[in-house]
Amino acid sequence: MQQITTEKQKNKQIKKEACVSLLLYLAFFIWWYCTGYGIAESGSPATYRYILGLPMWFFLSSVVGYILFCIASVLVVKIVFRDFDLGDEREEKCHTR
Repeated sequence: MQQITTEKQKNKQIKKEACVSLLLYLAFFIWWYCTGYGIAESGSPATYRYILGLPMWFFLSSVVGYILFCIASVLVVKIVFRDFDLGDEREEKCHTR
């Protein structure tokens, strides 16, 4: 990987990280909404399907979704995010002299 040194490269990387973060959040919201409201059975709780004592819709939306997107967040940080100094280039050059 090439080093991020110019202001243009830094801004491009920051925008990329922000967009990926927003997409990940949007995907999590869609997952939560579809599993929470999409598969929730209407009727009494006696007719619900249960997993580990929780209604299936709640288990999938809140428990599985949380674990799934924690793993996805770790992968995104390892793959997309890059470590670089946010300091100004001109300041760095002044301090090295």
